[in-house]
Amino acid sequence: MLGNQSLPKDIEVINPPTDGISELAFSKTSDLLAAASWNNEVRIWEVMGDGSTVAKAMYSHEGPALTCQWSADGTKLASGGADMAGRLFDVATGQATQFAKHDAPIKSLRWIDGPNIVATGSWDKTIRYWDLRQQNPVSSVALSDRLYSMDTHGSLLVTAMADRQISMFDMSNPAMPFKTMESPLKMQTRVVSCFITGGGFAIGSIEGRVAIQYTDVKDSQGNFSFRCHRDGAPAARDSSVYAVNAISFHPIFGTFATAGSDGGFTFWDKDSKQKLKVFNKQLGPISTAAFNRTGTIYAYAVSYDWSKGYTGASAELKNSIMLCPVQEADIKPRKK
Repeated sequence: MLGNQSLPKDIEVINPPTDGISELAFSKTSDLLAAASWNNEVRIWEVMGDGSTVAKAMYSHEGPALTCQWSADGTKLASGGADMAGRLFDVATGQATQFAKHDAPIKSLRWIDGPNIVATGSWDKTIRYWDLRQQNPVSSVALSDRLYSMDTHGSLLVTAMADRQISMFDMSNPAMPFKTMESPLKMQTRVVSCFITGGGFAIGSIEGRVAIQYTDVKDSQGNFSFRCHRDGAPAARDSSVYAVNAISFHPIFGTFATAGSDGGFTFWDKDSKQKLKVFNKQLGPISTAAFNRTGTIYAYAVSYDWSKGYTGASAELKNSIMLCPVQEADIKPRKK
């Protein structure tokens, strides 16, 4: 397997999207990698044992594709986009059909435990739950503001909205948040990611900070935040601050990776509060990233992340998806 080999450098995925890459997602049952991008496309590759890639499928939205996620059984890929539509790709048939509709772009979606329920979050300030066997949403929840990021693990669903608002849902009662809060970080939220053990989540913001948050009050003394994706001394006036675009938890060890606008990614251990490994920076921002199901590959996209708005886009930046072989020693938890 790729992660057990000593490779001199990361491997580039063939035929990457030609525009900004908004989300990467690995299948939970195979080495299929999907990417949603601003050129309206969702592409799928198979990662071979030597790290090479084979293009397997592609389908399109009618606007930029902003999010994609695999079903638990790996038979379907759901995606959402600026065309306000959720689409479902069937691996067996190679066909994509529309299953969801919003009144504004779908920014994030997640499969809820089980084969048929997908939650979609939108800039129309709602989450909608879709049973894929029905045409209409089974439930719709009003949010305080536009949804920027969403993640789930087990019965926990966490949503991050504009104006630094966070809402937590228990999927036994998905229509009502059991807790709402303001982000402990001072600036706009970019990403939220749930622990693989449940019971909490991590938040990343545009100010180069990450916050670790537990959902249970008795565990809240473990909450903390830390600086990352910054250049220069922490207190220096000339230090550069970059957005945290991706927080990916390792599927085996529960440690995590952060990736940001500075083109860097780093492995961390939240329990011992340690930095595990810092990797060489890329030539452009890392807009999204994901571990494969065994945690032996860390895929990351070098692509414009819109952190500097439309004027910050550069025609010279080459979009690419890279596969980094993960060595166990680099990601395994450390003693406190």
